Amino acid sequence: MSDQLQKLFPSFSKELIQDIKANEVIKNFSSGEIIMRTGQYIKNTVLVTKGTIKVYREDDDGGEFFMYYLKPGQACALSMVCATKNEKSQIMAKVVEDAEVIMVPLSLMDKWMMEHRSWYEFVIGTYRNRFEEVLEVIDSIAFRAMDERLEFYLKRQVEACGCKELKLSHQEIGSDLNTSREVISRLLKKMEQRGLVKLHRNQIEILM
Repeated sequence: MSDQLQKLFPSFSKELIQDIKANEVIKNFSSGEIIMRTGQYIKNTVLVTKGTIKVYREDDDGGEFFMYYLKPGQACALSMVCATKNEKSQIMAKVVEDAEVIMVPLSLMDKWMMEHRSWYEFVIGTYRNRFEEVLEVIDSIAFRAMDERLEFYLKRQVEACGCKELKLSHQEIGSDLNTSREVISRLLKKMEQRGLVKLHRNQIEILM
């Protein structure tokens, strides 16, 4: 596992990896499982070693808005913020592909920030990358029409999976973009007419 950690997190020093190995709790989750709920206290920082996790923001009525994916070699910046302040989670995280994660106790966060330069740089880098992603999402909502938001969303899905065939239902896309299935179906049909996508049963082929 030490070799795997070094490959997934190449910036980590050997001393940091030893500390992680000494304190880690490894957990496996199946597709569809919720690993973090809105309103729960965060007790661990999550490092992803396998699979894909989808991070959402929820409204008071249970509506969901997609924010970003977590892939192997990444950590949840928002869990780090909540962990350091011992606050409740403001997000929901759902497993998309069977995942393995390393749980690091929040009590070690401050200690490692002081003792391990590589952990400090990783945390700051994670904050920065997620902040930039969230800014892109905000720009998409504030300055783009729904058809542009849909194109932006589909491109992010392609980047996340590294594939051109997306197994996404129109309802799922509508939930992620906080709109109706009917709106998504209409816009996808227009995109297909423009040669940007090809629609199949339960699958969208991206041509752009």
